[in-house]
Amino acid sequence: MPWNPDTYNQFKNIRYQPFFDLMELISSENLKTAIDIGCGTGEQTHILAQKFDKTKFLGIDSSPEMLAKSKEFERDNLYFKLASVEEFTESHQKYDLIFSNAALQWSDKHDELFPQLISQINENGQFAVQMPVQRENILNKILIELVQEKPFNEFLNGWKREPTMLGIDEYAQIMFDDGLNDIQIVQKVYPLIAEDVEELFDFISGSALIPYMERFSEDQHEFFVAEYKSRIQKSFKKFPAIYAFKRLLLYGRKG
Repeated sequence: MPWNPDTYNQFKNIRYQPFFDLMELISSENLKTAIDIGCGTGEQTHILAQKFDKTKFLGIDSSPEMLAKSKEFERDNLYFKLASVEEFTESHQKYDLIFSNAALQWSDKHDELFPQLISQINENGQFAVQMPVQRENILNKILIELVQEKPFNEFLNGWKREPTMLGIDEYAQIMFDDGLNDIQIVQKVYPLIAEDVEELFDFISGSALIPYMERFSEDQHEFFVAEYKSRIQKSFKKFPAIYAFKRLLLYGRKG
């Protein structure tokens, strides 16, 4: 099941607020080159390139479906490339800003990845990353519980996608050990007010559900969706309901 930009952008206002919060942490000082890892459709990278119009931006994403919309956002100081975070780290290219909004939670081994990313920041460069705190968000908790139960664990042959994020203290230590200063780490709630179960399901179906849905047959898919929605209904006693979606914002400057 490929990424669907239309499904993802159903909740554009909610998904964009943490991006704007992260962008506000960035300084324009000595900012000549920047990369946006997991740029999606490129719209957010375009906003960055407009604000920092003296900076040359590269947006990379591993999804052809998401990048298909990026052409309309290209400009003199902004271009896009189909590439994964792994390909970027293997390139050892350096930038004045490494930026990533709601993407690095899909990558494994943050204890190795984050030091490598920081090593690819130029002296006096900046590091700005935002990720959802999957372990603490109720829809993610329901998902992990459900895929470990029969028959879904059998449908998946025991596979499940473990949350990859580290704790705040661990990120702080990595950032400090690898030479970042002016460190800011903020966990913030971005609430979604949902009118019904369908709205909550639609929210997570555009992201965390994707790796599971692509592994189910059509019949298994329907069975899973029905059970997942039932669990959501049990967890949220009445509607409208507030979904306290937690995100982590990380910022630091090198040198």
